[in-house]
Amino acid sequence: MAQTGTGMSFLNTDIEHLKEQGLHRSLRVIGSPNKAVFTVDGKDVINLSSNNYLGLTTHPKLIAASVKATEWYGVGSGAVRTIAGTMNLHEELERRLADFKHTQASLTFQSGFTANTGVLQSLLKDEDVIISDQLNHASIIDGIRLSRAQRKVFPHKDMDGLESVLQETQSARVRLIVTDGVFSMDGDIAPMPEIVDLAERYGAIVMIDDAHGSGVLGKNGRGTVNHFGLDGRVQIQIGTLSKAIGSVGGYVAGDEILRDYLIHMARPFLFSTSQPPGVVASCIAAIDVLEQEPEIVERLWENTRFFKQKLTDLGFNTGRSETPITPVIVGEAHQAMTLSDKLFERGVFAQGIGFPTVPQGQARLRTIVSAAHTKEQLQQALDAIAEAGRELGII
Repeated sequence: MAQTGTGMSFLNTDIEHLKEQGLHRSLRVIGSPNKAVFTVDGKDVINLSSNNYLGLTTHPKLIAASVKATEWYGVGSGAVRTIAGTMNLHEELERRLADFKHTQASLTFQSGFTANTGVLQSLLKDEDVIISDQLNHASIIDGIRLSRAQRKVFPHKDMDGLESVLQETQSARVRLIVTDGVFSMDGDIAPMPEIVDLAERYGAIVMIDDAHGSGVLGKNGRGTVNHFGLDGRVQIQIGTLSKAIGSVGGYVAGDEILRDYLIHMARPFLFSTSQPPGVVASCIAAIDVLEQEPEIVERLWENTRFFKQKLTDLGFNTGRSETPITPVIVGEAHQAMTLSDKLFERGVFAQGIGFPTVPQGQARLRTIVSAAHTKEQLQQALDAIAEAGRELGII
């Protein structure tokens, strides 16, 4: 392979630094469908690292819908939405999402990441203020960086801190409070009733990134807003189609005027080819499943309660988790990576997470159970975690 010369040699120092910290990892290669048990680097292992909460990536209804749409429309849409890339399937999905989220309208993006960056970058001007929870997702942070608005950060879930920021920014044209619904590394839930009450008291608007709440919380998996009975009181709901929904993409749900504005102003929407027909059709089918098979969400929560309680009984630190995202916090990155490797040897795939994804000293395994796991599979995984944890002196 041809070398690019010395111009990229500066990266060697950074790579070596990652290795010294125990943070340099090779990509794991999946050789099977993303199920409760799948093949990683040629080895069959129990899957505790997927966002496929409900097992919908292999649901027969989603596969059939994707195949049918692909055979009729082809593998791609051929253009951006504003030129020749809006198919009737895109419009149908957006109507279904709006109905599901109890909003006037919705607009789909290529990913949840681009939905967040597209909204935050386009919606606010330099006389506005974005008020963000300290532990919000990287896509929110990047969206704020792209915006011309002033930025304020309040301590994680600290409502006194949020109110203090609201009091000191009352001269702003628009104030937007943005928070994850379910925080992706700790699995805790935003205090949405308190956030919405403060927003209404101080004349602010609320944006929630519900990537890990949609399909998990609320009636039929409608999300964190519905879970708290706040339908109609949260102006902007962001979601992904790549986690519980089982496919790929993102969306914004809110009022019709928000959709119209984003069609004209959101750069990821304007300058990216629209989602392929097969993807869109699978997402429509996923909404059908959520509405018609609510027991799938119940299975997710039954497995979650079982797994979380067993980890706690064993003596592991699961932090402040309230959802299927259950961290096993061990401290230093090298220990988390070693624990992950020892579990892989024992037939369990649970990836280690370290800085900068989580703060220094809070490295962890980030485990997620799904509706597709059996109790036997979860117990087998727990036995392996206990054995490896004792070997490393974690418990």
